[in-house]
Amino acid sequence: MAGSIFHRKRRKLKSEINVVPYIDVMLVLLIIFMVTAPLLTLSVDVKLPSSTAKAVETKNDPIIVVAYPDGRLGLQLPGDKAPRTVDAAQLEAMLAPIKAEQGNELRVLLAGDADAPYQRVIDATEALKKAKVTNVVLWTKQ
Repeated sequence: MAGSIFHRKRRKLKSEINVVPYIDVMLVLLIIFMVTAPLLTLSVDVKLPSSTAKAVETKNDPIIVVAYPDGRLGLQLPGDKAPRTVDAAQLEAMLAPIKAEQGNELRVLLAGDADAPYQRVIDATEALKKAKVTNVVLWTKQ
């Protein structure tokens, strides 16, 4: 045995971190968040105030302004059966004498066509603002 030499193989220490368990944990967490995120409610409960007020009686009938999808405006005065087509400048010119006569008693109902984009309704409110109309109500179908 004198001639046999024992060669011991030295094991080198690994200086690497095994990241496989970390990846597994992260994938499980990702799946959990992906499943639970759509189930969360993203709304806020709001209790709206209520009122027992009655409708205000006025002596003047309201004026109806309609916003159409193509950008036209319709104006229906109290004696008219159907709205007539006007543009913003004509609307301002027609409402100015009525506003001067009725003052703050002037009531305007603004109706947006069901197919009209919201921008058309905003354009109609700007036209009413230029005509110095302050009492505007959005009219909806009940």
